[in-house]
Amino acid sequence: MSTLTPAGKKRSARVTAVKRSVNVDGHRTSLSLENEFWDGLREVARHKNLTVSALVATIASGRDRNNLSSAVRVFVLNHFRTQGGQKMLSNDPGPDTPAASKTPFADR
Repeated sequence: MSTLTPAGKKRSARVTAVKRSVNVDGHRTSLSLENEFWDGLREVARHKNLTVSALVATIASGRDRNNLSSAVRVFVLNHFRTQGGQKMLSNDPGPDTPAASKTPFADR
């Protein structure tokens, strides 16, 4: 992806991951996340009355992915997709959805 600078020259639009250390089960570990995911992670931790490290430890213990950063991103995404248990993105297609879009990906 590229963007135009004020002078009209192309420049790569990069999203930079920020590396921070957290304690997971008494061990310091590094997580590389984009600022938006760090913000989301802090918001979820506040909502659950946990420290960021405690929340990351919970995510780490239940993950089915090897990469902790990926597991955290998926956790944060899923949290905001299902705010308070109410799905914001429905799996149930509406009546105006084209028929081809109503078929789940797994069935295609």
